[in-house]
Amino acid sequence: MEFLETAGTGDQEPYAPEVRERLERDAKEIIARYPKPRSALLPMLHLVQSEEGHVTPRGTAFCAEQLGITPAQVTGVVTFYTQYKRKPVGEYHVGVCINTLCAIMGGDQIWNELSAHTGLGHDEADADGRVSLERIECNAACDFAPVMMVNWEFFDNMTPEKAKALVDDLRSGKQVLPSRGPNELVGWKDASRVLAGFPDGRAHEGVQAGPESLRGLELAKERGWTAPPPSAERERPHESGGQEGRNQ
Repeated sequence: MEFLETAGTGDQEPYAPEVRERLERDAKEIIARYPKPRSALLPMLHLVQSEEGHVTPRGTAFCAEQLGITPAQVTGVVTFYTQYKRKPVGEYHVGVCINTLCAIMGGDQIWNELSAHTGLGHDEADADGRVSLERIECNAACDFAPVMMVNWEFFDNMTPEKAKALVDDLRSGKQVLPSRGPNELVGWKDASRVLAGFPDGRAHEGVQAGPESLRGLELAKERGWTAPPPSAERERPHESGGQEGRNQ
């Protein structure tokens, strides 16, 4: 079942003064990172999402106002990127990769069994807002397929049984640790704030890169493989035959 079908009417109201003051302070810091204000839209959306758990109409209006663009322009970006949610998700947003490699390694089966186990479909959340599910596309961790993510932290080499146990632990409040990355799994809003560019000090905790990801580098070192040096004389593929064609 879905936690909320659509944004509530309260989402249309302006932010409370103390909330707006805090958001404006953070927005000023974000905008200062970029040569043009509108370039700050992506982290700004993560900022307003960190406040309410999804991008509400008032969050959209706030971003437009701060960046000097229209609400329609903001909405166009929100609806393009799946990391931005237009309705509430769970405190722990669980993604199952169903892209090609993960799918053939068991991702489709994981999704089917996990969806049946939880009673949740794509982008649906528990009634209590604890857990939500999403089918996700490739997150560049194919060497650990099939992969799941919780609030964008990796859970590697998953099975249907491990996936169901993971969600059961999240629902019951047990401590859950990702396969790589920080030593603590933060909530959805906290993760959104990190994506807005406000580090929580956990970036260098835990395992940073697994053995599978490093194997190619190790093999290159063992065999003395190196990339060819850059050369101004090397013919570029798109230039081959170009002069001949012009001379004809």
